[in-house]
Amino acid sequence: MQKRWNILPFDETATLQLQQALRINRTICKILVQRGIDTYNKAHDFFRPALSQLHDPWLMKDMLKAVTRIIAAINNKEKILVFGDYDVDGTTSVACMYQFLKSIYPQVAYYIPHRYKEGYGISKAGIDFAYENNFSLIIALDCGIKSAELINYAKQLNIDFVICDHHLPDEIIPDAIAVLDPKQKDCNYPYKELCGCGVGFKLMQALSDELGLLPEYYLKYIDLVAVAIAADIVPIDGENRILAFHGLKKVNENPSVSLKALLSLAGMQKKVHINSLVFIVAPRINAAGRMDDAKKAVQLFIEEDYDKAMEYAKLLHNDNTERKEADSNITDEALTLIENDAILKQRKTTVVYKEHWHKGVVGIVASRLIENYYRPTIVLTKSGDIIAGSARSVPGFNLYEAIHACREHLLGYGGHFAAAGLSMMEDKLPGFIDSFEKVVSQTITEELLIPEIIIDAELSFNEINFTFLNIIEQMEPFGPGNMRPVFISRNVKNTGYSKLVKENHVRFVLQQHDKILTGIGFNMAEKFALLESNLPLDVVYTLDINEWNGERMIQMKMIDFRLSA
Repeated sequence: MQKRWNILPFDETATLQLQQALRINRTICKILVQRGIDTYNKAHDFFRPALSQLHDPWLMKDMLKAVTRIIAAINNKEKILVFGDYDVDGTTSVACMYQFLKSIYPQVAYYIPHRYKEGYGISKAGIDFAYENNFSLIIALDCGIKSAELINYAKQLNIDFVICDHHLPDEIIPDAIAVLDPKQKDCNYPYKELCGCGVGFKLMQALSDELGLLPEYYLKYIDLVAVAIAADIVPIDGENRILAFHGLKKVNENPSVSLKALLSLAGMQKKVHINSLVFIVAPRINAAGRMDDAKKAVQLFIEEDYDKAMEYAKLLHNDNTERKEADSNITDEALTLIENDAILKQRKTTVVYKEHWHKGVVGIVASRLIENYYRPTIVLTKSGDIIAGSARSVPGFNLYEAIHACREHLLGYGGHFAAAGLSMMEDKLPGFIDSFEKVVSQTITEELLIPEIIIDAELSFNEINFTFLNIIEQMEPFGPGNMRPVFISRNVKNTGYSKLVKENHVRFVLQQHDKILTGIGFNMAEKFALLESNLPLDVVYTLDINEWNGERMIQMKMIDFRLSA
């Protein structure tokens, strides 16, 4: 698949000033300046994230109201229900808040809605459960900001709500006792990109402050906060960087038994990086809600005995194995549908439907299809009497607006710029497919239909050494807002020792000037002939350290390459 290369511009003057202040490699200074780190003090805070840099939780709108109501519930011996969504952010939020409150007050329980029986967010069934079991206060985490009607229903039952959310509010803010969401227009909290678990963490911080508890009361859950940050794909800058940095530190030095069990079961023995949380831990937690019931994820997180935690971890591991099998089978079926349909292959959109597909993995399958057919994609399945599914976009295209324009065919829809969910009656599907294709064709540019690689800087092989790479490694944790730097090197030659590995992959041995570097390119076998041409190449890659048999080597991870101009 052809790709667009986009090399980021940089500020020459600011780069020079930062290099003079830090006395480190100029290319690294370029990248830091691109990321808004243009002074010595900013660099110090970036490379040494300190818990003392966390913002004052009392700056968040309604924090005093939230803390006052929770402490009143404790003093009045009311029953408190901790409610959260079924994904990683929701289940970690609930586990943290439940354990925190339980450590100071016994009358606490938790509730996770069933993905298929109750749907996303606050549910009527959850409120009814609270009413039937005499809960008078619900703390909603990672949900609630869009649940104005249900919160009014709870008020009629004399149940109060404290909302901890991070999603964009609608025009109508729910009439809860307190709404903690830094994305509210009138909230002056300095950092807007917390995940749901992060907002819950700030509430625990404020409660600890008010109750005179040591910071350890809330900091002990910082590893779960890091898992939520990684899984929810929020920017890893500002306050999220501090939380992720110290959360990862705890995962590596003193993890909760839940994470220890999950990582052990996955065979994870090396240092845990943010990618380990994204690709190893998060899918296993999400699989519980996708394939069965997310409550067992919370049961795992709150377990203090390692052997019992391992039993719950095995359940999640099995759910994930089942999820991977369903995901793989459905992806293969969907690709076959596209391959065998000449019209569908040529479209600007992909919409595929089979009634037997598992609804828990259709979003994952949509993302997989985009890897092969790079365009807005919707995967649908039968859900009772209706068709329902998930949509995924390509970067830069507003998927939600495109679906909104086709709403006459739909029963319901919701989502945001890059992802959405939707439902319709089966007889509406042909009309929706045509309408969606028409809307996207009229609004998407040809450029957006070609994958883009963002390149941070041009790099000479001669700059690459362990000192250089050690500074790059100190830029971790990587993620949105602070991605692992991507480099381009020009006029590079194949030494003749590059070879195919395991049929699909390429082991590179490349030379620029008098410096030779090795690297790996996954699923690049189809481009091997270009490498064998022995013509000068421009290569795009990231760098890391490959440890093998006690030896440490600098390794390129190839992203793309093409003939030099």
